[in-house]
Amino acid sequence: MPTFSNVCAVLFDLDGTLIDSAPDLGAAADKMRVDRGLPSLPSALYRPMAGAGARGMLQVAFGMSPQHPDFETMREEFFVNYERCMTHSTYAFEGVPALLHALEQRQLPWGVVTNKSQRFTNPLTQSIPLFASAGAIVSGDTTPHAKPHPAPLLEAARRLGVDPQACIYVGDDERDIVAGRAAGMRTVAATYGYLGSHLDTAAWQADAEIKSPLALLQLLPGT
Repeated sequence: MPTFSNVCAVLFDLDGTLIDSAPDLGAAADKMRVDRGLPSLPSALYRPMAGAGARGMLQVAFGMSPQHPDFETMREEFFVNYERCMTHSTYAFEGVPALLHALEQRQLPWGVVTNKSQRFTNPLTQSIPLFASAGAIVSGDTTPHAKPHPAPLLEAARRLGVDPQACIYVGDDERDIVAGRAAGMRTVAATYGYLGSHLDTAAWQADAEIKSPLALLQLLPGT
């Protein structure tokens, strides 16, 4: 495993990287099925698509793609359901609190760059004490572009006062790696989230992969 030099900050994706929000995302979509008299689906069916947000949840629940004429209406219903339940069963992955504490002990600032809109990011992160020490939280609608565009990552680096080239970006989706590379950051693929074993994460060409949150510390100098 490589060791990165000149690391001044670490940025993370949110869902599937720092927090497991799959139970609440799945519950929001499944309520739509039950409300229509359809049988509930096992949460295990929703989990692999949790990283795709509303698009993934509606695909599982109804086989609905964004091209469906009712997609926008259904998406808003999903959003309303999710707002009501998004803090019920969401929690940080095992090892994440210890990882963030270790970064703080090393005086390495950290932040979040997510494609979740501020409508959800703000109340969710405010409900989890872990995020009180984040130096930057950038949502999908904070800048004019969402990932895989590099703009949100560059905004997070700006807020932290750190050169993007001195940042590491950790994420569990290929678009995270694409965005990180475009921003000039070192990239780390988190393979412990929602991915399962069917994806070839090596094809993303991240600078490194980690199978647990604490494994990130092995990439940092002085470990």
